[in-house]
Amino acid sequence: MTARPDRLPWNLVVFDCDGTLVDSQHAIVATMSAAFDAAGLASPAARDVRRVVGLSLESAVGRLLETGGDVPGAQGREQRAQEVAELYRRAFLELRSDPDYHEPLFLGAKEALAGLQALQVLLGIATGKGRRGLIATLESHGLADFFVTLQTADSAPGKPHPGMLERAMAEAGSAPHDTVLVGDTVFDIEMARNAGVTAIGVSWGYHEAEELAAAGARKVIDSFSELLPLLVSLGKEPA
Repeated sequence: MTARPDRLPWNLVVFDCDGTLVDSQHAIVATMSAAFDAAGLASPAARDVRRVVGLSLESAVGRLLETGGDVPGAQGREQRAQEVAELYRRAFLELRSDPDYHEPLFLGAKEALAGLQALQVLLGIATGKGRRGLIATLESHGLADFFVTLQTADSAPGKPHPGMLERAMAEAGSAPHDTVLVGDTVFDIEMARNAGVTAIGVSWGYHEAEELAAAGARKVIDSFSELLPLLVSLGKEPA
């Protein structure tokens, strides 16, 4: 049996939320479909919605509009994206008010967070979710107390811009070479690389493991049980 380390060689581990900690794809796809329907537009395919999870809401809607071809011209898409994004927010609030609403945690997520916290690693979130939605998700699963920094698209540029990670590191007092990002999309990995941060991919989310590796993930894990051993063994990249 491998001995449990007293500390890890990392100061801060930042997690994406949707597709990494929380299995929210069904809620996201349903809400996006409702928003497009309310706008009088053809609903995007579920596979296309999954491809844009992780981006800021307006950016995600904009890509879906471009894919669908319903709104001609960049200017028209930008204005329409803002309208559909607002419809999405309203639809999501309505969905969340349903007593049967549930976004399950991925297996082992809470245990992994507790294990890292016990080793005095600081934890953060960087997500394309709005802050209100993120807080509701964390509180529903009893996760709010794990994190010292919460970064959302409300207060920083969306992924893959490094702004959320830079703000997280500033709040936690961590340098890029002491920080790890764990995420499920190419947008997460690119954000980490843009911030000079080590990136770890997860294979159970919205983008394929091969894509994450190609984007620059140091490793891609298949379960949360692999995360702590990997963080113990993973060497830091040269500055």
